[in-house]
Amino acid sequence: MLAGMGPESTVDYYNRIIALYRERKPDGSYPQFVINSVDLEEGRAFIEGGDLAGLTKFLLAGIEKLARAGCDFGLMAANTPHLAFDEVARASPIPLISIVEATCTEVKKRGLKRLCLFGTRYTMQADFYPKVFVRESIQLIPPPADDQDYIHKKYFGELVPGKFLPETHAGLLAIVDRMRAKIDIDGVLLAGTELTLILREPEHNGIPFIDTAAIHCQAAVAQMLDV
Repeated sequence: MLAGMGPESTVDYYNRIIALYRERKPDGSYPQFVINSVDLEEGRAFIEGGDLAGLTKFLLAGIEKLARAGCDFGLMAANTPHLAFDEVARASPIPLISIVEATCTEVKKRGLKRLCLFGTRYTMQADFYPKVFVRESIQLIPPPADDQDYIHKKYFGELVPGKFLPETHAGLLAIVDRMRAKIDIDGVLLAGTELTLILREPEHNGIPFIDTAAIHCQAAVAQMLDV
């Protein structure tokens, strides 16, 4: 697992994977997996600079360490680095599980067709989620620019450092309510692994939250038990 982007969600991934594994294999055993925790700020600098080649090289170096450690497959425990997923996957020495593809499969299974997209500004303004979901005729709608700024600021200013404040929770729910009032959405895609740590409820006013981290971990454990 390529992790550290950010540290709080890495801990969450670790705990989820162990719990899911033990649900599937209740014999008292634990899964064996390797975590390579990289520098979030180094990766973010490439994203801020629009340097996709630099981001790809940075992520690929981390994946190659997993391969040298003997991993059969890998995953990037974050949404935003999937900006470069296709480029990294093409050059990766091991297969990679995409959080986007896994989430799209789950959303299709649930029959949802129009979702509000929450994440970092990089994720909300990029096309790596929409280009996958459009294949299944699923529409992703980001919040207005001012709400995107709010989410992005809270994401890096509070959530990544591990601050989960009630007023921020309320602020995020208010954005959901505003989106629902303007657009007939049938779900909110939490395409930021730290967002699932503050929006822990399964839904808000009848609008389900799609937990991309949980879906990604489920895909990883399924692959572990198939290998």
